[in-house]
Amino acid sequence: MILALLVRGYSNAGEKTPPLRRWATTPRRSLREACGPSRSDRGGDFSMFTAADATVTKHFMSRRFARVLTATFCAVAVFISGCVVGPNYKRPIVNAPTTYRGLTDAETANPAPASLGDQKWWEVFQDQQLQQLVRTALQQNYDVRIAAARVLEAQAQLGNTRANQFPSVNGSGTGASLRNPATGPIPSYEFNYGRVTANAAWQLDFWGAYRRATEAARAQLLASEWARQEVNATLVANVASAYFQLRELDLELDITKSALASRKESLQLTQTLEEHGINSILDVRQAEQLVYTAAGQIADQERRIEQQENLLSNLMGNNPGAVPRGIDLTEQPHAPEVPAGLPSSLLERRPDIRQAEQQMIAANAQIGVARAAYFPQISLTAAPGFQSASLTNLFSGPSGLWTFSGSITQPIFTAGKLRSGVRLAEAQQQETLLVYQQTIQGAFRGVSDALVAYRKDQEFRAQQELLARSAQDAAQLSGQRYKSGTTSYLEVLTNETNYFSAELGLAQARLNELLALVQIYQALGGGWQQ
Repeated sequence: MILALLVRGYSNAGEKTPPLRRWATTPRRSLREACGPSRSDRGGDFSMFTAADATVTKHFMSRRFARVLTATFCAVAVFISGCVVGPNYKRPIVNAPTTYRGLTDAETANPAPASLGDQKWWEVFQDQQLQQLVRTALQQNYDVRIAAARVLEAQAQLGNTRANQFPSVNGSGTGASLRNPATGPIPSYEFNYGRVTANAAWQLDFWGAYRRATEAARAQLLASEWARQEVNATLVANVASAYFQLRELDLELDITKSALASRKESLQLTQTLEEHGINSILDVRQAEQLVYTAAGQIADQERRIEQQENLLSNLMGNNPGAVPRGIDLTEQPHAPEVPAGLPSSLLERRPDIRQAEQQMIAANAQIGVARAAYFPQISLTAAPGFQSASLTNLFSGPSGLWTFSGSITQPIFTAGKLRSGVRLAEAQQQETLLVYQQTIQGAFRGVSDALVAYRKDQEFRAQQELLARSAQDAAQLSGQRYKSGTTSYLEVLTNETNYFSAELGLAQARLNELLALVQIYQALGGGWQQ
């Protein structure tokens, strides 16, 4: 339904114009009777009405304005109840697996409904010092603060978009006073003028363009909020991973320092035997190689430790500095088995999936905004006020004025711009749908990768423990054989090197197991719950 309404009338202290329709349909005599006798009938002055004329005119305009106002409200009620163009959002069907790949046969047969991702991050990472580092990072990290600022931006944008659904009202007032002195035969005169008006404009959302735009802005707000939660989850995982890497470097440094001390003792023994002619200088040089190798690795490990501390300081929003330590790497608590939960619950738990869905909702609403441009745009304006030649009588007497108008604009020729706008919105919606599906598949893959990594890293760490114990026993035996003179120092060199490498490999295996735990916790959607 299309409504076009245009009514205009005005009155002041000395002028009255009857409505055009009544002027066209009323006979001249009845018109004169309705308006009363003119000044020409009483003496020839056409400039003023009598007091009775003013009363009749005021009553006539009041009834006319009431009828116009009633018709306006009825039209507005019809407009507001108009349709909303564009498709309503429906969540697409997701081909989710029944179980995660990477689980054991027992876990696949009986999947646990609970998930590690449902736990709070301080329940998963129980090192008190690590918890303090995470809390500091969540408060001071710049990525977190930037994400929070983007949420505020989205809130403000939603307010700006939603305001388009309502009318805007402005007020204005003017006043002037002028006095000229007498000039020759022209006497002095004084002129006063006052005007107060209120302007209201409303572009009716009959086709739902503004409502769809508000829907899109609200979805973008939720998307920015989920993006902030994703930043929080990523930060928790990054701080935990960096902390475990720092503790692994500390362990490597302790292993290397212990090996250096032992090798220095072996070097002194070899030098003593060489001085007494029992061994050759070759044994001394081989012992020196072990010492120099360990000393060089200490310098490299200390460099890596300081750089890792700088990384953690940056994650916490601090300048580079030392980082306090907590539990040793070998004592970090972690469960041997991790409950993965049901794949269907992952869609509701992971912030990146929720963010992708909200972006898809926003793109879907933009289709309605683009389609609404095909239809007429209807606007209403009103400007009531007062005008008087005397400021003291501005709000009294017949000084009221008002203007009410409606307009309608229908696109006729746009050279395909509107059609292209709809196609653009539909293509963007299809893009967000594909991104949503891609994010879900990536999430399932991330969980499966983390599950198999955690299980296989545990198996690898167990084998590394056996290797380290075997290498340690071989190094001890070769040392005893060398002291008893039954073997050369080359055997000692080989077994010491193997034992040192096995210890470092075991430290790395312990780190990989903890990093896999962090990875699976993040993949299951944990870390953002506060």
